[in-house]
Amino acid sequence: PLSSPNFHYFLIVNLKWINYLKAYLPTIFVVIIDQLSKLWIKNNLPQWETWNIMGSLLRFTHVKNPGIAFGISVGDFTMIVVLLSMIATLFIAYLHWQERNNHPLIVIGLGLILGGAIGNLIDRSSVFFTQHYTGVVDFIDIGTAGFRWYIFNIADSAVTIGVAFYLMHSLFTNKPELLEAND
Repeated sequence: PLSSPNFHYFLIVNLKWINYLKAYLPTIFVVIIDQLSKLWIKNNLPQWETWNIMGSLLRFTHVKNPGIAFGISVGDFTMIVVLLSMIATLFIAYLHWQERNNHPLIVIGLGLILGGAIGNLIDRSSVFFTQHYTGVVDFIDIGTAGFRWYIFNIADSAVTIGVAFYLMHSLFTNKPELLEAND
């Protein structure tokens, strides 16, 4: 029955887990949206083709990035980059777990960074399962006729926004322990 001690224990344990999982909602959201968007692009937009979304300001251009950030080539070191990416992602996951009860800007920021890392790691890990690794799917193409930014994806955006949240916390929130130390 609902009034039994076992039910109360069950409810408390499950509420605790729900609280823990709330910290991972940004991560889960980013991974799902990132993977669905990449799948949609792969199935609907041939590689190197461009669709104007908002004129030349925002376009979808399907490219594969076999390197790292900003298209930096890694040459024959793809496997090492993937392994280092796995280690970095595990570290971010550990840090996120440690900070799960911190300020929302920290928790959400790390959650977005973790989601972005996982999203791109899913693409990169295909290097272990296919002979012809082509790279991470990028498609968001922003710029004007004279200047185009590097093409990126949802995971990259999440990492950038997550870092911005983290920095906002560092720069703009009151830190009583620092104020007390300076008195």
